[in-house]
Amino acid sequence: MAHIDYFFATVSPFVYLAGQRLEAVAAKHGAAISYKPLDPAALFARTGGVTLAQRHDSRKAYRLQELRRQSAKLGLPINLQPQFWPVNPAPSGYAIIAAQAAGGGDVGALAHGLARACWAENRNIAEDEVIREELVKAGFAANVADRGMLSAAETYSVNLEEAVSRGAFGVPFYMVGDECFWGQDHIEDLDLYLAGRA
Repeated sequence: MAHIDYFFATVSPFVYLAGQRLEAVAAKHGAAISYKPLDPAALFARTGGVTLAQRHDSRKAYRLQELRRQSAKLGLPINLQPQFWPVNPAPSGYAIIAAQAAGGGDVGALAHGLARACWAENRNIAEDEVIREELVKAGFAANVADRGMLSAAETYSVNLEEAVSRGAFGVPFYMVGDECFWGQDHIEDLDLYLAGRA
């Protein structure tokens, strides 16, 4: 069985635009997914990237065009200037880690639900109430993140170190062994790779 390691952050608009296509590809090929939320700013700092605020204006303008085009292409509504962004990625990341460890729900739906809450619904994904609502929607107990908070915080840091050591440098980032796919626009390439066609 193939195994996909998925490094991501719910605060990324490109993670939101990935929708649940990763889950569809994994199901198609009988592959397992390990969800590995991390701090994207820390990942950029460790791997030569820069945060949005530090980028040249031309890069910022292109990003907005790309988000608009990808949103239309994928049929996923997006707010290019969400009310609660930038936002601390850690609370939602901890919740996903705790939920994955607890089991019993749909981790992919949870990850997408939190990203959607930020980028399409103008909700603050660092707030406990929003996280609890998304946990319940995805089939988890509302308090699952409370029970696993300390362990999740440790795993969150471990995920960053693993990402850096394995060559990930942005989000979303998909890895099958040493094979790397960066960005939601490369999910099709991941699909082809798992099919033995790339």
